[in-house]
Amino acid sequence: MKQNTKRPPAGENARLAERIVREVKEDFTRRQAERRRIERGWELNMNFLAGNQYCGIGPAGEAEEETPRYAWQYRRVFNHIAPAVDTRCAKLASMRPTLTVRAASDRESDLRTAKISANVLKAVCEDADLDGAADKATVWSETCGTAFYKVLWDAGAGKKVGERDGAPVYEGAVRIAALSPFEIYPDDLACESIEGQESIIEARAMHVSEIERLYGVRLAGRDIGEFSLSPASSPAHFDGGQGESFGSAMHCAEVVIERYLRPTPDLPEGRLTVVAGDVLVHDGPLPYRNGADGKRGFPFVKQCAIELSGSFFGGSIVDRLIPVQRAYNAVKNRKHEFLNRLTMGVLAVEDGSVDTDELAEEGLAPGKVLVYRRGAAAPQLLGPDSLPSDFHDEEERLLDEFTLVSGVSEISSNSANGTRITSATGLQLLIDLDDTRLAVTRGSISRALKEAGRQALRLMREFAGAGRMMRMTGEGGRVEMFYFAASDISSDDVVFEAESAGAKSPSENRSLLYEIYNMGLLSDEEGKISADTKRRVLNALGFGGLQNARGLEQLHANKAAEENLRLGKEEVAADSYDDHALHIAEHTRFLLSEEFKKCPEGAKSRFERHLFEHESKLRSGGAQKTDESQNKE
Repeated sequence: MKQNTKRPPAGENARLAERIVREVKEDFTRRQAERRRIERGWELNMNFLAGNQYCGIGPAGEAEEETPRYAWQYRRVFNHIAPAVDTRCAKLASMRPTLTVRAASDRESDLRTAKISANVLKAVCEDADLDGAADKATVWSETCGTAFYKVLWDAGAGKKVGERDGAPVYEGAVRIAALSPFEIYPDDLACESIEGQESIIEARAMHVSEIERLYGVRLAGRDIGEFSLSPASSPAHFDGGQGESFGSAMHCAEVVIERYLRPTPDLPEGRLTVVAGDVLVHDGPLPYRNGADGKRGFPFVKQCAIELSGSFFGGSIVDRLIPVQRAYNAVKNRKHEFLNRLTMGVLAVEDGSVDTDELAEEGLAPGKVLVYRRGAAAPQLLGPDSLPSDFHDEEERLLDEFTLVSGVSEISSNSANGTRITSATGLQLLIDLDDTRLAVTRGSISRALKEAGRQALRLMREFAGAGRMMRMTGEGGRVEMFYFAASDISSDDVVFEAESAGAKSPSENRSLLYEIYNMGLLSDEEGKISADTKRRVLNALGFGGLQNARGLEQLHANKAAEENLRLGKEEVAADSYDDHALHIAEHTRFLLSEEFKKCPEGAKSRFERHLFEHESKLRSGGAQKTDESQNKE
């Protein structure tokens, strides 16, 4: 993303720049060496997930291909890791929390702040494609154990608002990117949290044209094939055991190293140093006030599949499945070899009695005439043996281990019920138990998304400016445009909560809502359900569009809310087609709220005149009938 960059210094500052570049690159090299063993484990996981399962970590600590002991041995792969990971990703996506903002109190000002913050958060998450980033991050965390979100401000995004010195100026937007663990290098591998790190390095390979666009520096470029700097979309593969090779190398690229130092007494605003190749392209304070109380912090959020004590990087379910997968492949291949011997047979011949080369090449085809030397013993097939039951028993045990280790049962993976339970309650308990196994991973995803949302709001508060227009979901679920200022957004006095923190699937949430509705818990003392409650129920069920067919009541309420804003600045006349009773209630509610106290002097008299006009028309019988009364007539 575009940053405020500094040109490479010249003259006396050149030596200082060279020293900084050397220091950053030495620091990066040290961190690479410290976590090399962890990276090789990630590479192994990616290979097993993709089906390249005859590889391992050699004595030198590098990924190597495993050679078969005999050339005739079967080396087929029966991949059970991929469907287990696919099922886990699907279940975690269905349980993903929806971020919202809850007011700190029931005061009108807090309610308004929460409403604006919630709508800004929804708009930012939609514009930044948070769901897509979460999907990508979940795949990385399930494969390698850890994934990261980078929340940053893109000054070159959004609508064009003008020009400065002949260059276009844009309003800017929040960007949320999912990063692989290969790109993040912490200072301390034993520190579990991002906040506890003294510094973090983000390193990746970038094309020289992209470096020039972002930093204004033209570099020569080179070929980069190191997997940790440029993990290809395809997993590592091997060239017949002659040495490892990886996905296609990046051409005309260079390594960009961004080192983030957290704020200290000596550096109260922290420090961000960016080195592209051997050139210092930026050196300054941390770019964002994304921490609590307006402090600067790291723009990264960590997500783990399995939290590990005393380790910055988390564990992956693939790590635990690899030994089971190796054993399963061995059993299946030996089983097939045994079946081959039963069907093809093993021929015993006397030495020199037949042409063994021809027999080995062509085998015993049906109708084949086998000529052997006169006086020699005739070739004969060894007696066939039955397939031992141990093969089947071991295969079943390994399949059970896949279920136990992966946390994905047969009900979730292939809709099969391997138990004798047939009742709906019993099956539901099995499904709930299956979901419980994902509770730790789901909790990490929820915390990561909430922190990403919190940082996104803080960036909007810092860069949104005095006036900005965004789409929001207004009252009644309609889409409307609204203006807000950065001061209207707060991320420290509100609470982030996950609407689906109960780990319920959409179908379970709908069933629970039906039960609450049927029990009458949504009705008032007279047994009636208010229009607002009906609207919320329809929205929760996913049928919010049906509210448009229910009449004019919500439209009148929306119009009254708009008039409340206008009456604070100017006179507004009551229209003859208004539902005057509803307008009077909405205006009175606004007059009694804390928000009205912020209106300028003279607003009270305008409201009183407007209310008197509504009351006069209501007494004269000019009130517009609601759609309910019209339907009755």
